[in-house]
Amino acid sequence: MPEIARLNPPSSRLRSIDILRGAIMVLMAIDHVRVYSGIPAGGHTAGIFFTRWITHFCVSGFVFFAGTGAYLYGQKLKDRKNLSRFLLLRGLLLVLLELTIIRFFWTFNLDFKNFMLAGVIWMLGWCMVLLSGIIFLPFRVIWTGGLLLIIFQKIFGHTASSWRWWQFLYPNGEEGLSWINVLYVIVPWIGVMMAGYGFGNIMRLETTRRNRICRQIGLTAIALFLVAGCWLAYTSAHQNDMPFLFRLLNQQKYPPSQLFLLMTLGPLIALVPFAEKARGWLANALLIFGRVPLFYYLLHILLIHCSALLVNTIRTGYSLQDKYATAPFTGLPENQRWGLALLYLVFILVELILFIICRWYSKYKAQHTNQKWLKYL
Repeated sequence: MPEIARLNPPSSRLRSIDILRGAIMVLMAIDHVRVYSGIPAGGHTAGIFFTRWITHFCVSGFVFFAGTGAYLYGQKLKDRKNLSRFLLLRGLLLVLLELTIIRFFWTFNLDFKNFMLAGVIWMLGWCMVLLSGIIFLPFRVIWTGGLLLIIFQKIFGHTASSWRWWQFLYPNGEEGLSWINVLYVIVPWIGVMMAGYGFGNIMRLETTRRNRICRQIGLTAIALFLVAGCWLAYTSAHQNDMPFLFRLLNQQKYPPSQLFLLMTLGPLIALVPFAEKARGWLANALLIFGRVPLFYYLLHILLIHCSALLVNTIRTGYSLQDKYATAPFTGLPENQRWGLALLYLVFILVELILFIICRWYSKYKAQHTNQKWLKYL
């Protein structure tokens, strides 16, 4: 990590981070429309494979930049105790939302006994809770510790094998808890957030130096991914009949492997200098989404679910709501699945509605800074 010689003014917001976060939110919506369309994740056809693959950048960027945002907000507060309190409350709020409102928006049912999900917001919330204590460690320990958690994450897979609750931390091949589906575990995601916290130090550097370091980190990560990924894709040809490019890009996401994180975080970090310079209507739209990410997240699931019911009714005469009782593990019969063209049409319409509502909320939030509860949403 570079020593800070010349600093940008302390701020909890940077245009580049908000634009990239907004792009992440938009890509995320593609995958969630895919869930309700019934199209399985991945596949041997290019259209379906890349529809899923492009969304892999979402969770990596969201967690990493959440750490960066925490660091920048701490620089604005100039008080680690206040930052710790904010992270703790925000994290617990996210966990509560995942288990209540978000779960209901996914499924539209209140049968909590038969389906519960530890999804991305659950994981993000607990990582913030952990970070609320981690920030009191020396700064160098935080970001190096994050990198070590990413690199040596598989150690956790060989630990506490008889303890079912360990499945929330890292899968170890043992049977997990029956009452909840653990989709996103804590390790290595807490390491990604800690690394993102360290990255916030870079974001405060003078612009030219910051951009040079971002390019160096991003391109180095991409190069490492290509070298290691190509070798593994080549050597696995006898085990996997997918095309070479698909084998290269089809990296493990649950939990995220080191190659998955290199593949997704490298390009995002390299894009920071370009995002800072981005202008025009698209950049402004992404900026709005990126400034109200939690509001967007809550709203987009509700809108996509409602849109799916409407589309199904028009296509088949039935809403097929019973098929979404365990979303996002939706399984529609092949003859009831949507085509990619319909998937992207619904996605575009949902994004237009989201833009109108998020633009209003962003203005409202900016005009009512005295309402402290707004910083949590």
